[in-house]
Amino acid sequence: MSRYVGLVTRTLAFAVDAALISAVAWSTGAVVGLCLSFIGIPGDIKTLIAAIGTVLAAAGSIGYFVFFWSARGQTPGDRMLGIRVVDAKTGEPIGGRRALVRVGGVVLAAIPLCAGFLLILVDRRRRGLQDRIARTVVIDAREDEGSDGNRGRGRVRESRAEVGGEPVDAEPAGNGTLAQVRAVRRERV
Repeated sequence: MSRYVGLVTRTLAFAVDAALISAVAWSTGAVVGLCLSFIGIPGDIKTLIAAIGTVLAAAGSIGYFVFFWSARGQTPGDRMLGIRVVDAKTGEPIGGRRALVRVGGVVLAAIPLCAGFLLILVDRRRRGLQDRIARTVVIDAREDEGSDGNRGRGRVRESRAEVGGEPVDAEPAGNGTLAQVRAVRRERV
């Protein structure tokens, strides 16, 4: 069974992601600002460009979380801290829609003085408001690593069989029995 991840680890992972997003946004803003400083643009247009930049930065932040949570279940910050967002029932990564719902849940959890995140402290599966809304849990991904490189799409158990007291580690030659082939191949748990 996977271990559920608490508030501190999740907060640190979010801080790493926020730093990455901020670095990209600030760098992009600096380049755009520098380019605009060389051109004589009226103040109203500069305000409009700043507003467009703000909307694009917000959309980029949402896209960042939706993409990583739906692709692997891990943002770079999650990966650094060894955690993964998965479906609460199946343990599989969530799809794009549910990732978008989870981002909305993060915003809702933050609105009442971050009270929605405090649920993590009292829930036995360490779920915050965003996890309850999107039906997800955050687990320790290090427990799943080394299984097969299947990128969080389910655990894989490698069966080992013995033939004549010797372990069978590779596919048998073309004339192997069906029992030997089944014992050697990887099976989904």
